[in-house]
Amino acid sequence: MGKKALEGLKVLEMGQLIAGPSASRLLGEFGAEVIKVESPKNGDSLRSWRVVENGTSLWWYVQSRNKKSVTIDLRQPEGQELVRELVREIDILIENFRPGTMEKWGLSYEELKKINPGLIMIRVSGYGQDGPYKDKPGFGSIGEAMGGLRYITGYPDRPPTRVGISIGDSLSAMYSVIGALMAVYHRDVNGTGQGQVIDVALYESVFSLMESTLPEYDRTGLVRERTGSTLPGITPSNTYLCQDGKYVVIGANGDAIFKRLMHAMGHPDAAEDPRFENNAKRSEHAVYLDGIIEQWTKSMPFIEVMKHLDDAKVPAGSIYSIEDIVNDPHYQARRMIESVAVEGLGSLKMPGIVPKMSETPGSIEWAGPKLGAHTEEVLSGLLNIPEGKLQELKENGVI
Repeated sequence: MGKKALEGLKVLEMGQLIAGPSASRLLGEFGAEVIKVESPKNGDSLRSWRVVENGTSLWWYVQSRNKKSVTIDLRQPEGQELVRELVREIDILIENFRPGTMEKWGLSYEELKKINPGLIMIRVSGYGQDGPYKDKPGFGSIGEAMGGLRYITGYPDRPPTRVGISIGDSLSAMYSVIGALMAVYHRDVNGTGQGQVIDVALYESVFSLMESTLPEYDRTGLVRERTGSTLPGITPSNTYLCQDGKYVVIGANGDAIFKRLMHAMGHPDAAEDPRFENNAKRSEHAVYLDGIIEQWTKSMPFIEVMKHLDDAKVPAGSIYSIEDIVNDPHYQARRMIESVAVEGLGSLKMPGIVPKMSETPGSIEWAGPKLGAHTEEVLSGLLNIPEGKLQELKENGVI
């Protein structure tokens, strides 16, 4: 395998849990050298989240793959000085502390860019680095609520619900990576040599994906509400029960696709009915159309429903559990289930790399490391700190 797309890029990750560390994970999968700074005492809190084996979270091994773990006590002046030395050698710094924390440690962007004018600093927080809410603590769940996603998630007769993963954090991680790569392009390809701050707020990452809700409200006063498994104004697109208790998701909202679905169901009259000739008209009859579609899906088991839909080239699929995903041949063929060696566990299945790149594909080099596994390698190799000084820093609890 040749060079990876981001080989040579050095990233310093200062933060924990999900948003910031997810961003550096993505960069590390495509060749960036990621140095993760952790507290010498407990490390990243994610190390103990959810299912734990041999004292370490299984999630940790995925979230921190390809990263080098370096322990530094950021509350000690000597620890802060080590960060300044590392900043001389890196391209991108990622932090997701509450706004003001880096400044308290003497590690503001204004101070760090004196050391490295080309430094790109990603700052992920609940509400951003300014504004009236900037000092409030913010988690992804709050960002999902304030960003509008939770208001429209669930059924109209029940309280708002959540998506079952930390979607707000993951979205912020993706925007962080997009911002970082744009900043690298501006600095290196455009030749400015100029670094900059990338300010990513969790609630804004969520809000940016809220489609047409804002202009619709602005022009008509419409407040989009919870609609369960349907998509308002997109018809038919829903989840339908089959005879054997399984569900099928059908997206037949394209005009030609709708006609193919009706013919597959044995309703050629509906395919040519002028009431259903386009999406806007079909949406006026969404309840009726959903009714006849589910009447059809309930007449046979899921596998038969899917055969009819596949033959008619109608987009449809099952609602997969993680067990379904692991056993699916398409996931396997696309290398989306990878087995990685983990010390003390043997082989551990992990999600594969996204996106697939033809010339510079990403890869998993190693699973999330033990706390401080790379401290000496990085400090002696990158900063040329001698053995005696390293021992002194250890004794003082700085590393």
